[in-house]
Amino acid sequence: MALSRRNLLILSVAATALGFGANSVAEAAPSVPTTDLRWLDDQAPAAWDGSTFGVPWPRGALKPSQAFKIVGKTGEELPVQSWPIAYWPDGSLKWSAHAVASGEGRDGLSIVPGKSKTPAAPLLVTKTADAITVSSGDLVWRLPTAGAELVSEARRAGRVTLKDLRLVAIAQDQPTLEPDGVVRSSRYISKFSTVTVEQTGPVRAVVRFEGVHSGDGRTWLPVTVRLYFHAGSEAVRIVHSFILDGDPAKDFIRGLGVTASVPMSDETHNRHVRFSGEDVGVFGEAVRTLTGLRSRGDPGPAARETQIAGRAVRTETLPPKLQAGLKWIPEWGDFSLSQLTPDGFTLRKRTSAGHAWIDSNAGQRTRGLAYVGGVSGGVAFGLKDFWQRAPTGLEIRNAHTDLAELTAWMWSPEAPAMDVRPYRSANGMDTHPEEIEGLDITYEDYEAGWDDAHGIARTSELTLWVLGATPSHDAFSAMASRVADPPRLTVSPQRLKAAGVFGDWDVVDASTPTRQRIEDRLTYLIDYYMNEVDQRRWYGFWSYGDVMHTYDPDRHMWRYDVGGYAWDNSELSTDLWIWYTYLRTGRADVFKFAEAMTRHTGEVDVYHLGRFKGFGTRHGVQHWSDSSKQPRVSNVAYRRIYYYLTADERVGDLMRELVTSDSALEAVDISRKLPPAPGRERPKGVVASGFGTSWGAFLGAWLTEWERTRDPRWRDRILNGMNTIAAMKRRWFAGEAPYDLKTGKFLGDGDYVSVSHLNAVFGVVEMTSELLDLLDVPAYRKAWLEYCRYYNAPPAELKALLGKVPSGRNLGDAHSRLTAYAAKHENDHALALRAWSEFFGKAGREGGDLMLSQARRVGGTAVLRPIDEDPVLSTNAVAQWSLAAIQNLSLIGDSLEEAAAANR
Repeated sequence: MALSRRNLLILSVAATALGFGANSVAEAAPSVPTTDLRWLDDQAPAAWDGSTFGVPWPRGALKPSQAFKIVGKTGEELPVQSWPIAYWPDGSLKWSAHAVASGEGRDGLSIVPGKSKTPAAPLLVTKTADAITVSSGDLVWRLPTAGAELVSEARRAGRVTLKDLRLVAIAQDQPTLEPDGVVRSSRYISKFSTVTVEQTGPVRAVVRFEGVHSGDGRTWLPVTVRLYFHAGSEAVRIVHSFILDGDPAKDFIRGLGVTASVPMSDETHNRHVRFSGEDVGVFGEAVRTLTGLRSRGDPGPAARETQIAGRAVRTETLPPKLQAGLKWIPEWGDFSLSQLTPDGFTLRKRTSAGHAWIDSNAGQRTRGLAYVGGVSGGVAFGLKDFWQRAPTGLEIRNAHTDLAELTAWMWSPEAPAMDVRPYRSANGMDTHPEEIEGLDITYEDYEAGWDDAHGIARTSELTLWVLGATPSHDAFSAMASRVADPPRLTVSPQRLKAAGVFGDWDVVDASTPTRQRIEDRLTYLIDYYMNEVDQRRWYGFWSYGDVMHTYDPDRHMWRYDVGGYAWDNSELSTDLWIWYTYLRTGRADVFKFAEAMTRHTGEVDVYHLGRFKGFGTRHGVQHWSDSSKQPRVSNVAYRRIYYYLTADERVGDLMRELVTSDSALEAVDISRKLPPAPGRERPKGVVASGFGTSWGAFLGAWLTEWERTRDPRWRDRILNGMNTIAAMKRRWFAGEAPYDLKTGKFLGDGDYVSVSHLNAVFGVVEMTSELLDLLDVPAYRKAWLEYCRYYNAPPAELKALLGKVPSGRNLGDAHSRLTAYAAKHENDHALALRAWSEFFGKAGREGGDLMLSQARRVGGTAVLRPIDEDPVLSTNAVAQWSLAAIQNLSLIGDSLEEAAAANR
């Protein structure tokens, strides 16, 4: 399929900057030119265990069935497995996903259409009624098709090196043991009922498990686990996602982990444990140590050095006295590393159950990897975001016996039990009028029974290695680094932009004085928030990945305990601000910040079962505490950028969950606390829906599903909404209307005006920009351009259009991007200047001047520890101002200096 003229021109202009090769794009047509790949951290890793990434392609450039190959700068080929993950409306390939095998230190890689090289040792997946077998080289994994185990055994060179990989949960019926009380605990293990092979190699194989935790006569905690295998790798990546479906008042999770058994056949002085320490550090000891003995039992420097390195110490080479006396040296069978806070971990060990633990060492933050095994082989197990997700743990048991046990705890049983009960009581707030009074004071939309954690979820990522020998300290440290920060291939911001994806944005451009000022502020703001994560310790199992909503300069604290001012929960598109910042900068630290937020906001802030399923929770003291359950939080617009950049299956699941989430409007009446509007009674199947905060949020789910599947149902549902909004008398200025759940159409004449500053700040701007590039709906385009031109218009112009000047307009600087959109698409220079005036002006702004604010140092007795604070900043204002800056620069950047001169 040849390049379209439009996209050929785009790629031709960008060719030199994108490094498409010596030949011009025009000369290469109809072939698509080479696309350079880059490592996210801009440095080729010494080794990697496989990587998966997405690449966008211009409309009309490639067929969906296109094959790809990856080549190095010297012409060598890297095996790659490719598949389509999104399509343009004309059926051409929009996004392709690519998986590479494990490898070492490769830079200068490029991807180009062509047949891929097959791995030297390709993955082989076979399936019987009882088991799935995944083979790569001398490593064979056996995965049962039902039961408790993810992996029943893994053989390395014929030796069973791992057995019985399964999930474990511990729960108790009370949060703590009171002095006169009794706590009853129960232990649960995984029970899988559905096992699906999603990919079969030859480079990457993916197996999905669905099940529950079972025990004590009960099944609960639904779980989905994916195992990822890569050719040439000794590791399997594990993505673990569970839903909290217990009773918060009765079910207190004490431990949540993944555990495996490790056969131990070597002498105990040739059995070893390893734990990652601080930074690159490693703790390494033998089960029976030969160092530190009395001089009469000293094995000599060669044996000591050999044992420390993890290599075999032959018993017959030891001094006779020591050979006879080995039995007197204690065998240390149990080891435990507990990271109970983000600032500290402890290491302990004991000889065996029934004996006391002794302290081994301690530190601050570890990358979260442990190993147990011997010179004949063993298992290493690591948990990503280990200290950031505290309380976590790594545990080794019975290393002195024939079968050791290695567990990675996503919630450490050494920590207090997980407590997700509501943080408050009603305190007399028993009616909707009283709840609204409370909202006016604390900004919390409280309602008894709606502050419920039942149905939230969390995803964790783990890596497990089956090794043929004990790794050296250096090798183990490198493995720990890959657990904490997996190497990732991607493409440059320029290449993303050239493909025409994600709407209105440009790569960083500081070529003029005012552009430089704006770029400097954008950098300042993103850096400030990333620093706040650590400075304010925004960590923890449920909280890592979120930021706070509003600052309290009197306490020099974010308002973590004040109703709706606490956790942000995606309010006003914080996720999109960070993702668009990554798109235009390519910064690795910004990607990781956005990735953590995507993992959090799509799981913890959203309900995945129960009465609120499909909706998210408005910002609050707890991520689930506010009673406002809305689609604006569960918004797919906040997840899809990560999905397309990574082809992450779990996020793909989360987005697909939401394609029918508009049906939740029937069970959850968002406006239930407000007086019913007269004359708007609704029959069954018809609900009230705002254009922006509800329908605008559904757009992301439908658009993404249409792109991923080419199923016209989702396109048609979008068109139904677009056409019926356009047909209303007041069009977008009607703001909301009755909505038919069956068809996706809005009903009624829309002969009223209802304006809210929230309608365009939850992803609808970004989604509409993409939609109008994909679907030709002239009437809707006209309606949207009208809204963009007039939302921030002077009162006289707005009155001439609507007959009155409506209330509800706010966030003038944020909405300047609507004005900019109209200016760009109507070629109105005067309107572009007005947009910049709105952006720099103070009218309708939330917070202070973001072009001028500065952090200051606060120390002494005023604070818990010295901090840098910028009291002007609030997350609503920062997210929307930054998105406006990014989009205005893209849409009307050519008028910026003229506007800046006029506003001086």
